[in-house]
Amino acid sequence: MIAVTIHAGDQEPVRQALLDEHRPQALWSQTIQDDRVLLWIVVDEGQTEALLDRLESRFGAREGFRAVVLPVEAALPRPEEPATPSGDRHSSGAAPANHIGRISREELYDDIAGAAHLTPVFIAMTLLSAVVAMFGLLKNNAAVILGAMVIAPLLGPNLALSLATTLGDLDLARKAVKANLVGTGVPFLLAAISGTVLPVNPQVDEIALRTFLEPSALVVALASGAAGALAYTTGVATALIGVMVAVALLPPLVVCGLLIGAGYWDPAFGAFQLFASNLICVNLAGVLTFLAQGVRPRRWWEVQRAQRATRIALSLWSLSFVLLIVILWFGRR
Repeated sequence: MIAVTIHAGDQEPVRQALLDEHRPQALWSQTIQDDRVLLWIVVDEGQTEALLDRLESRFGAREGFRAVVLPVEAALPRPEEPATPSGDRHSSGAAPANHIGRISREELYDDIAGAAHLTPVFIAMTLLSAVVAMFGLLKNNAAVILGAMVIAPLLGPNLALSLATTLGDLDLARKAVKANLVGTGVPFLLAAISGTVLPVNPQVDEIALRTFLEPSALVVALASGAAGALAYTTGVATALIGVMVAVALLPPLVVCGLLIGAGYWDPAFGAFQLFASNLICVNLAGVLTFLAQGVRPRRWWEVQRAQRATRIALSLWSLSFVLLIVILWFGRR
C-alpha cells in the first residue's frame, strides 16, 4: 500500500493515470486539508517502483508531496491471479507491463541500508557472535558455531556494499565499508588476543575444516551471495537465516585470529584464504544478482554514475575471484 499526499487539484489526473497504467487493486482518498488530499493506493509489490518513480518525477518538486510505502498483510476480497501471457495484457487480471517481480528500489534500499549502520547494537552483536564462535571452535561444537553464524551481522554490510555499487551511492558505500571494517576487525582482534592465552589446537575438527580453501567453497559462497540478494529483493526475510549460515564469514575469520594468536601461521593463512573467498564471492554474486533483478537508479545522471561504479566493482571482484582460482590451482599441484 502506498499513501500519497498531493494537492487537491492533482487528484483527478493522478487517479486517471493510476487506473489507466498501473491498475491498482484498490484506490480511495480523503481530504486532510483544504488543498491537500491523501490517496491510499493498493498495488502489487512488483508495480510499486514504477508507480513511485512516476509520482516522484511529476510531483516530487511540489511542496507537501510525500509518499509512504506500507506493508499489506492481507486483503479481502483476495486479488485476482494474473492471467496467462497468451491473453490480452489489458484484460481483467492480466499482469501490468510495469510489473518487475520484486520489491521497489526504495523498499530494498531501506531494508539493506539499515544493516550498514554502525551502531552500538551492531558492535555488541559482532562481539557476542565472535565470543560464541570462538568457544564453539575451541570446544569443537558445531551447534554453537552455527548459532554464532546466525548472530553475526556480517551479511548485511556486504550486501549493502553490493547495492551501493549497483546504485552508485557513495554515501551508502562508505557506511558499508565502515561497517565491514568494524564487523571483521573486531572479531579478528578479539580472536587473536584470545589465541595468545587460550589453548588452541589446530587439529580440532571444526578448526581444521576451516584452514584450507577448496573449489566447493567458492560455489557455495557464490550461491549464498545470490540467495541473500534475492531474499532481499523479493522480501523473503525468512531465507536470510539460511544464507547467514551458508555464507559462513565469521568462523574462518575467528579461526584465523585464534591461530595467529597461538603462532600457527600456515593454517592461519589457509583460514584467511577461506574468509577472503567467502567475502569476494558474496559481493560479486550480490552485484550480479542486483543487476539481473533490474535494480537501477531512477535519474539518468545517477544511472551513469552507477554504471561506472558497477564496472569498477565488477572488475575488482572478478579479478579477485580469478586470483582465488589461481591460488586453488597452484595449491593443488
